[in-house]
Amino acid sequence: MEAARIDGASEYRILGSIGLPMMIPGMVTIFLLQFVGTWNNFLLPYIMLSDESKFPITVGLYTLLSKGSGQPALYGIAIVGAAVSVLPLIALLLFLQRFWRLDLLSGGLKG
Repeated sequence: MEAARIDGASEYRILGSIGLPMMIPGMVTIFLLQFVGTWNNFLLPYIMLSDESKFPITVGLYTLLSKGSGQPALYGIAIVGAAVSVLPLIALLLFLQRFWRLDLLSGGLKG
């Protein structure tokens, strides 16, 4: 940072060139953890929403199984629904994985 100041870079330029690239892997990790926590939230939508058409996938699958308890045909639908509900998480993880790889590479380089 001192070398950037000596070269005449402003504080915003230092933040954009030095600070943000070092913080991106941590911010991506926090974003993914927060997203997964929100995506898997069960109790809050179950309590707060009264209209079943607005239920998220997890609560919808639970109500599907609780209404038709004991019917084997519903178990297949629930398993497919659980598999489909994981696809956005997998896609997001694969898309943001490059930022973690960037962090691993930057830690191993000298200078």
